[in-house]
Amino acid sequence: MIKVDPNLCKGCDLCIETCPEHVYDKSSKLNKKGVYLPCPKREKDCTKCHLCELMCPDQAISVTEDEEDDQVDNINDDEKSDQTDNATDEKTLKETTDV
Repeated sequence: MIKVDPNLCKGCDLCIETCPEHVYDKSSKLNKKGVYLPCPKREKDCTKCHLCELMCPDQAISVTEDEEDDQVDNINDDEKSDQTDNATDEKTLKETTDV
């Protein structure tokens, strides 16, 4: 998830210029400070490299992992662990029955 804090952003566009995946576009609407904010139009293309966060002089951008992505990763990790455990159990069982 990408968040741009409209109260901190001054519209320098460093995030737009440095994003290797071209995730950001400049908004067509002015905020209350008279700034065209960067808008993450292609957030699905974001690789979470955090370059935009690092380049932002005002720390107005935060890039976080989606909670849904984290849950899927955890489920996949659990499944991999279960498969490894089952394979180890089967190998151990085979070794004990072969003796």
